Formats: sequence, C-alpha cells, structure tokens
Amino acid sequence: MFAGFPVERVTKANTELSVGSDTASELVSPAAVAADRQTVAILLWLFLGAFAAHRWYLGSPILWNIIFILTAGFFIVGWVIDGIDIITGNYPGL
Repeated sequence: MFAGFPVERVTKANTELSVGSDTASELVSPAAVAADRQTVAILLWLFLGAFAAHRWYLGSPILWNIIFILTAGFFIVGWVIDGIDIITGNYPGL
C-alpha cells in the first residue's frame, strides 16, 4: 500500500526476546492440529455418522459417501469400522 504523501520507512530490528510474547500463541504443532482433526472426526462419526459426515469431513470419495448413506453405513458394519479407524488414527484422511 502506498500513501498519497511521502512517508519515511524505517525498519527496526527487534533484538529482545520476551518469554511470554503473543507470537508463541501463533505457533501450532502439527500433532495438535491432527488431534483436533481426529476429535472433530470422532464427534461427527458419533452424532452424524448416518449421514456420512465424518467421511465428508475426512475427504472420502463422493460416490462412496453416497453409497454409505444409502446402505445405512454399509449395514452398520462400515460405520463401526470407520469409528475404529478414526479412533486409532488409521483412517486415510487423518
């Protein structure tokens, strides 16, 4: 962005290291993100599993998701297998 009048740009290096800075809250561990994704997938599987919400969330193929809905979760067996895979972290979308 440019101002309509001349502006002096001054850069100042911050050499201080503060222990409780706000930048530490911006750093996110990949393990924490995966755990959050797994938690959301478990909740979707538990409460909206009949509508294949967990499968949509984790990126399963669209055709398989539609078949999952029409066959009542592959006759409940697929729903249980999906739950086990999500809980153990072996589901392909995690």
